[in-house]
Amino acid sequence: MKLEHHRQKVAPLPHFFLRLLRYGLFSFLLIFISVGIGVWGYYHFAGLGLLDSFHMASMILTGMGPVAEMTTSEAKIFSSIFALYSGVAFLSITVVFFAPIIHRILHILQVEKKDES
Repeated sequence: MKLEHHRQKVAPLPHFFLRLLRYGLFSFLLIFISVGIGVWGYYHFAGLGLLDSFHMASMILTGMGPVAEMTTSEAKIFSSIFALYSGVAFLSITVVFFAPIIHRILHILQVEKKDES
């Protein structure tokens, strides 16, 4: 679904909600994949249980910080790489989620600006 050009009219509200739903679902898919990678890594490399792995991955992904100490070199390397990935992923997923809203606001402001002149 392509976004409308600034010279086009603002998309109708149902079209906007459909776009918001699609971007939201894509964002949640990215979150699900990211948490899955974290759970697998903490389970595999750190030897944490599934619930603890999920808790650790969720906390790292949202930027809250670690909740368990990594004892092996492999766990520390994975945790470091996952933390770096999480910083970028969190910001990117946030941008994807809010992109339709920001686009609509800017598009409406652009249309109003053209109407005034």
